[in-house]
Amino acid sequence: MEALETLTDEELVALYAQDVNEAFDLLLSRHKNKVFSYIYLAVKDRDLANDLFQETFVKAITTIKQGRYTEKGKFIAWIMRISHNLIIDCFRRDKSENTISNEDSDVDLFNDCKLYDDSIEYDMVRDQVFADIVKLVEHLPENQKEVLKMRFFEDLSFKEIADITGVSINTALGRMRYALLNIRRMAEENKISLEY
Repeated sequence: MEALETLTDEELVALYAQDVNEAFDLLLSRHKNKVFSYIYLAVKDRDLANDLFQETFVKAITTIKQGRYTEKGKFIAWIMRISHNLIIDCFRRDKSENTISNEDSDVDLFNDCKLYDDSIEYDMVRDQVFADIVKLVEHLPENQKEVLKMRFFEDLSFKEIADITGVSINTALGRMRYALLNIRRMAEENKISLEY
């Protein structure tokens, strides 16, 4: 197993296609946290996230074992694309579960709360601003919402976002720009302050 750890993802995929099961175990351990986090942040339900996570890797196993894996890019982008498609399919099947509850979220959208003192008043204002932002995000068009969540909650680069969503980097950047402009516009229209 130690020798396998030095191999690239693509080399591990090739070995797994030749029935070296440890190669896939290593791929799974390398990428499970990132894939699960991405799914969980999208669906906000641990059981559903677990199901989609398992389905993602079952599809990957099936594709590789059938010799249909032809991805020229990174394995992680390919596996994230599978999970992305499964999430979209899930939302299409049951649109009523397509919401984010702020009560379940501990993530600060702008990741800068450490810049301020931890007074009770500050915490209350920050929590209210975050709750307002999460509500506004839910009113964005799906493609803008997706890019914003990947960038701020998953901390993915725009290159990774472009690979996962199947668009150019410029398109991903444009969607982020419009998402931020739309949040600002909605906040102004609803007299919501985004400062704390």
